Amino acid sequence: MKRSTMQGLTGVAAALAVVAGFTGFVDDRPAADIGLAADRSGNGTSYIFGGPGRSGSTAAVRAHRDLLDHGSNAKILTVAHRGQWRDAPENSLAAFRAAYDDGAEIIETDIQLTKDGVPVLMHDTTVDRTTNGTGAVAGMTLAQIKELRLKAGLGGGQAAVTDARVPTLEEAMKLARNRGLVNLDKGWPFREQVWDVLTRTGTVRNGIYKSDAPVPEVEAFRSAHKDAVYMHMITDANLSAVAEFGDDQPVAYEVNYDSIQDPVARKPFLDALARHSRVWNNTMWNGLSDRMTDEASLIDPLRGWEAMVRSYRTTVFQTDDVEKFESWIRTGEGDPLPRGGVRVQAEDFLPGQDKGYHDNDGGNAGGLKMRPGEDVDIDNADGNVRVGWMRGGEWLTYDVDVPRSGTYALSARVSSPYTPAGTYTVSFDGGTESKRVEVRNTTSHNKEVLQASGVQQFLTAGHHVLRISLPQDAYQNWNLDYLQLAPVRH
Repeated sequence: MKRSTMQGLTGVAAALAVVAGFTGFVDDRPAADIGLAADRSGNGTSYIFGGPGRSGSTAAVRAHRDLLDHGSNAKILTVAHRGQWRDAPENSLAAFRAAYDDGAEIIETDIQLTKDGVPVLMHDTTVDRTTNGTGAVAGMTLAQIKELRLKAGLGGGQAAVTDARVPTLEEAMKLARNRGLVNLDKGWPFREQVWDVLTRTGTVRNGIYKSDAPVPEVEAFRSAHKDAVYMHMITDANLSAVAEFGDDQPVAYEVNYDSIQDPVARKPFLDALARHSRVWNNTMWNGLSDRMTDEASLIDPLRGWEAMVRSYRTTVFQTDDVEKFESWIRTGEGDPLPRGGVRVQAEDFLPGQDKGYHDNDGGNAGGLKMRPGEDVDIDNADGNVRVGWMRGGEWLTYDVDVPRSGTYALSARVSSPYTPAGTYTVSFDGGTESKRVEVRNTTSHNKEVLQASGVQQFLTAGHHVLRISLPQDAYQNWNLDYLQLAPVRH
């Protein structure tokens, strides 16, 4: 298909003129025109997607200059959703540090106001999910909030309590001052209190305001706060906001669509946005960018991240997989297999109840229409096909073809919000079962983590049968994405 042209119309006017009737296409422009590049940065790092970025005295200066760059070879920016919560409690200072260290230029954080008017980092209006306390943030003073301890990861009723405390926005911005930018989610209702923090800490250019507020309200704030960095959220419901901003366009648009057929997801509209603003998309779960998610991208980047660069003009990605996303920018691979390794997907079990598997319950509780006639519970979690509803006494077997003889270490990619989450053993070719392996709480049903089992097995080159068994006497409530065998290198 040829590239679309709109002679006689430019910018927002052209986009709005065609968006209602456009049906979408795959972009066939040269790589340099759509953010694919082979440039090298000063340190020799290759970038398969996007350019190497601007120069600057600090990482934060570079990130700010990159955010303002709307050119065809602009650096693709990584936004860590609630910080690097895989390594530290969400919205904690440790999660900020880890996210910047892992390559994120921007951290998305959430702001609530305490009873005494202090902005703190908290996604929910209550402290229940993420701390060892209970109650509304707005009903507690800062001193009371500071007595609490954050829970690991994404929190939840059974997540471990850590020594980390709830940060104030001021503490977070001081940390970010030379490291990168901060997306101030949920902060619009408290924008003046946030502005006070940014000015006091010298981080006005580090903080990115965002809202879907009426344009006159936004413009009044921007007029009174000339240096404020602002991005706008748009869906089909407020698409007209783009035209209302006129020549004073936001630095970025967070574009949300639950279907690629939505007007805001159509190419000419996004092309028009990209001429004056960054196109920002979220890939944490289904419905933010249709089904183009982190999990889909790990299976095949063309189902997510790469498609969004090529066909949806995305140059800012908010993700729950910072390290994998950063690797993809440089390699083009989603979730690469270790060299010489073997991976078996949980849903590829051998057929037949009590032959290839044993499942306690009839039917597929997961509801995913695959493996018809089999009773294993298979579901799809934001693009991740997996086996769930794991229960004691169940087992699964898999064909495994090993490329060369050697010792292999077993890992399992799993998820569960429970402690304990579960226990399993493995055996090969009908041999002795391994020691019991504990499945650790990942603080979410839908966020998978690759966990080492500690099991190592010598395998000859060729075909083997692997069996994973769930002891009857252990609590089991977890999900299995895949099993992985990686060569043990000496």
